[in-house]
Amino acid sequence: MFQIVLVIHLIIAFLLIVLVLIQHGKGADAGANFGGGGSSQSVFGSGGSATFLSRMTAVVATVFFITSLTLAYIGSQQAKGYQSVAKEAAKIEAPKDVNTPVVPN
Repeated sequence: MFQIVLVIHLIIAFLLIVLVLIQHGKGADAGANFGGGGSSQSVFGSGGSATFLSRMTAVVATVFFITSLTLAYIGSQQAKGYQSVAKEAAKIEAPKDVNTPVVPN
């Protein structure tokens, strides 16, 4: 389960990085106001790409947050399991071998 969530988390992280990098900064809109950019000819329509990319980034960031919390929860549960196994192992005493030589102090 942990590995599946981890793989999804890594894919979402990569997708989030890509989405952030392809967005235009606020300064890029100023150049479009003076005739540059051609935003009316974009794939998403006039001004549509900014809202589409912003919404996609918000959705992907939410999924990233959820997978982060899930990984933290699964990791804490696994740590509790390891602690209980360690406590049980500490209770078990090693068998005493009769043939083991005793070293005097």
